Amino acid sequence: MSGSPTGEVYRIDWLPGTDVLHGTCHCGAEHTAQDPVEMWEWMLGHPEGHQPRGHGA
Repeated sequence: MSGSPTGEVYRIDWLPGTDVLHGTCHCGAEHTAQDPVEMWEWMLGHPEGHQPRGHGA
């Protein structure tokens, strides 16, 4: 990896027994997807499509 650390933490968990990935962005927003590419595009697209937990749409 190049560049300096940003301190942003992205987390993707696999939900056992399924094909579902559950992602949590550094801003607290959550997303689920079956496609890893879709998940990373969502993560790296921050803040577009991100709404932190506790903020209704």
